[in-house]
Amino acid sequence: MKRDVIFGLHAVEKFIKQSPEAIYSLSFEKGKLNKRQQSLFDQAKSLGLSPQLIAKSAFNALDGTHQGVMAEVAKQKDLTESDLPAILEKVDQPLFVFLDEVQDPHNLGAILRTADAVGVDAVIIPKHQSVGMNATVRKVACGAAENVKLIVVSNLVRTMKEMQQQGMWLTGLAGETDQTIYTQDFKGSVGIVMGAEGSGLRRLTREACDHIAAIPMTGVVESLNVSVATAVTLYEVFRQRNNL
Repeated sequence: MKRDVIFGLHAVEKFIKQSPEAIYSLSFEKGKLNKRQQSLFDQAKSLGLSPQLIAKSAFNALDGTHQGVMAEVAKQKDLTESDLPAILEKVDQPLFVFLDEVQDPHNLGAILRTADAVGVDAVIIPKHQSVGMNATVRKVACGAAENVKLIVVSNLVRTMKEMQQQGMWLTGLAGETDQTIYTQDFKGSVGIVMGAEGSGLRRLTREACDHIAAIPMTGVVESLNVSVATAVTLYEVFRQRNNL
């Protein structure tokens, strides 16, 4: 069985709450536990887990702030194009997010967290030139990585076109347009398409979108971080779809 590592108090707390049966090992940095660590340690014991106290050096390879706790967990099943029809069948007005070669795990984790908050049905990424699920993504996502469906596809543009054939309207985010997210209709079957850090949407990805919309900006900064831009857009989608 393939395994992943998650770390950080919030991420581990969320995982224990959602999927304690998927935890193989739970480790804390040796020494006096703080109140929150001790609470998590006691909770783990009550669930029949066997938390360990290990040397600080064992945490050194982790890419991020571990807060003295990490867990080895069952690797999530990889979802692919073949899983999309089943997802579409379960919802009347699906909301998908397509990420065009986003490579920073902090951005993917933050996007998954927002996607969970607003009820996104799937986040779709290409297999190549894109960050996938890893420990840093899980930590930043704060539990959302276990709840939001992350679909890895071999060809993003082809998948976008297949979703259009299923009645989904795709809106890509870019600055070179007079249309804004606040004048765009996001009700119905909707896909939000976000570009990579720095380079934005690739030409073929942009051309595959039904609409292009921008986030209005008045300052000197030319663009927002992709995870911030995704959050702003998804909350406008959420507002419209819930008549807020």
